[in-house]
Order: sequence, then structure tokens, then C-alpha cells
Amino acid sequence: HRSPGDRVWVTHGTEVFDVTDFVELHPGGADKLLLAAGGALEPFWALYAVHNQPHVLELLREYKVGELSPAEALPAPDATQDPFAGDPPRHPGLRINSQKPFNAEPPAELLAERFLTPNELFFTRNHLPVPAVDPSSYRLRVEGPEGRELSLSLSELRSRFPKHEVTATLQCAGNRRSEMSRVRPVKGLSWDIGAISTARWGGARLRDVLLHAGFGEEREGEWHVCFEGLDTDAGGAPYGASIPYGRAVSSAADVLLAYEMNGEELPRDHGFPLRVVVPGVVGARSVKWLRRELPVQSAITHPRPGQTVPPGELTVKGYAWSGGGREVVRVDVSLDGGRTWQVARLAGEQTVPGRAWAWALWELQ
Repeated sequence: HRSPGDRVWVTHGTEVFDVTDFVELHPGGADKLLLAAGGALEPFWALYAVHNQPHVLELLREYKVGELSPAEALPAPDATQDPFAGDPPRHPGLRINSQKPFNAEPPAELLAERFLTPNELFFTRNHLPVPAVDPSSYRLRVEGPEGRELSLSLSELRSRFPKHEVTATLQCAGNRRSEMSRVRPVKGLSWDIGAISTARWGGARLRDVLLHAGFGEEREGEWHVCFEGLDTDAGGAPYGASIPYGRAVSSAADVLLAYEMNGEELPRDHGFPLRVVVPGVVGARSVKWLRRELPVQSAITHPRPGQTVPPGELTVKGYAWSGGGREVVRVDVSLDGGRTWQVARLAGEQTVPGRAWAWALWELQ
């Protein structure tokens, strides 16, 4: 019972559930739910505490088909099994929206007291447990053209590239969602007005690093630079995002590989030892705990530029390809010139890590 064809069964405690009909409805994506197929939900729910709510358990019980014998049930998890046990301490003044993963904002009363938000009060948006990174062994991998790979330590980033500083505000796309929900229910964390903060960031320009890695000032086609973090889900997939290549190499865009925040070492919650800072763009692009950056090409195949489309529902289609055997794990599409983004649905064959030789097709309805 590990695939839709054989029915997808999972367990929770001593109860057994056939969730086949729910796989495609799973808010986090079918692929995430299938990680637990044939086994227990608890190890995966430990990563996403949003599941431990009464309405989720009520929904799950609609799919119950039986029970395990007590001897077959998983023991109750202890603290040593908690993937969030190693998270850093936080300021008690933060207003918490979710504990695991940790998401919190400064009190509105303190938000505008200083132009630069103190590090300990800067809003925190985490998707997964905070990685524990040894700075002495840390390496940033930059995968360049023609198979060239550049590997940089923290000391090399500091010594090889001029330090650049920029004051930039970062904002979560869900900021003020609680206000929107009062008009109409909106999915996602119920942020108040504090999912926004400002800091003075210091680090190497992304432009300088890319040019050093062998990239040129311009590239033909619709290229993006993709960032991958060290925070990974239960299946090993990292959090990631991308920005257009033109922005990445622009001297005016001030995109940083930051190792300082308000004159101090990056705090763990904010990306230690290295993060991307993309000024003027939604905070999700500023990937924390950066481990790798690489070029990715994606294009819209339908509709074509200038094409007239009829009113009503429209399906946008395209392809994405990275090369070098690297899998495309996500495609975001903007329909308003980059102001907002939506996640497209990927299609294609399952690939072996490091051997994704084919493109990924995507569509957004």
C-alpha cells in the first residue's frame, strides 16, 4: 500500500487509514504525503506541527480502515526524536504564529521604534528545523557554465570579494494576512502587521561571485539563478527559490550573499552562516542557510508573447531545465510582472538524485 495503484495506507498511533483519495488534495502536495505511504505519519508530522490540530485529525479519521495491534504501533516520540530540538533560543517578546517550524513577528508596539530592527526582534519565517552548521567546514557551491564548479569557504568569501553593505527591508508575502482573513478566509499563517523588518546587511555581491565563477554579464534566453538552502524536508528536498539572471548580475540590484546582519554575525534563525538578500523582492527569495547556487532555465510555451487569450480560465504551460543532472523541484510563475508568484504543478518522470537528465514540464491553472 505504497502507491495510488496499490492504494496508499498510512498509520497514526494504532489506527490505519486509506488516504488514496486524499493524495491529490493534500495542501502540501501529493509528493509529500506519499513519503509516508506504507508507514507512520508521526515522523513527518513532527516536521510540520500544523498537522497536530483537531480539524486535521477529524479529517484523517474519515479515511480510517482499521487498527494495528498495540505491539505494532510506534512508541510515543520523545525529545531526542524532535527534529526541532536543536532550534536556537528566541526573544520572549516575539509573537509566535507557529512553534514548529518557528514563525514569529515583533510586537506592533516595537516595530517602528527603530529604523533598523534589532536582530533578536527581526521577524522569523522558517519552513523547517534550523540547520546546525559548522562554519569551519561550510562550503558554498556555485555551479557555473560548462560544468565548472566553484567551492568557497566563509573565509574565502570574505577575503576574495569586497564587502558590500545595503540597508534593506524584507517582508513575508503573508504579512497582514490576519487582516485579509477578516474579509475572506485565507490559507496560511495568520501574520499580523509584523512580518516585515529592516536590517543593514553585509556580505559579498552575488554579481561578483557569479562573474568570478565564469558567468558573463548577459545570457541568452530566460535564465534564473537558483538558490538552495541547507534546510531540508523529510525526503531530503531543500528549500529553494530563484531570481532572474539579469537581477542577479545587476550592479544596481544590490543582491548580496550576506554573512552579517546589523554589524553582527548572522543569527541562526536568519541564515547563519550565509544567506541571500534580494532587496525589493518578497522575502521568500532571500534563501537562508545557503549551500548552493546554480543556473536554471525556464520558459513559457503557452500562451506565447502577444497572444490574445479568451476570457475565463487559462492554463499557462512551460518547461524548466537545470542541466548537470540536477532536478528541478519547483517552478514559480508570476502573472503580474513579479509582484506575486504562484507555484506551478510539475510533470515528468521520477528521477534518481544527481541523474535528472531531462527537463520538467509545468503548468499553472
